[in-house]
Amino acid sequence: MDIARALNSKHFLTRPVESHMSASAVGSGGIDVLSTPWMIALMETASRDAVQGFLPPGHTTVGTRVDVRHTAPLQVGAFVSVESTLIEIRDRILVFAVRAWSDSGDIGHGTHERVVINTDKFMSRLKKGV
Repeated sequence: MDIARALNSKHFLTRPVESHMSASAVGSGGIDVLSTPWMIALMETASRDAVQGFLPPGHTTVGTRVDVRHTAPLQVGAFVSVESTLIEIRDRILVFAVRAWSDSGDIGHGTHERVVINTDKFMSRLKKGV
């Protein structure tokens, strides 16, 4: 696997903040703003998408670590943008710089780690309870 060619790969995405993404809807707070779990989910999606095209068939990545700050609120109905950049490769461990923002400014940033896996082997081990 030659994942090294993916270093510095970036992926951007923009989504409207819908009511099911709010802190009140997911139980992480009682107000209708973008929840931290949803911000992180978008960061994970962007990270996965940044490298998926560089992986051999039958491989993907799974999230293993998140270290982010959610620094500003974003109301339901606004648009959130996310960027993920692959900044480090340690064997099968991929480290991404992630950030989220809106028209009103930055709303979060940090790092996210993912591990490259062989999907069939991973699922086989899971079914065996290993």
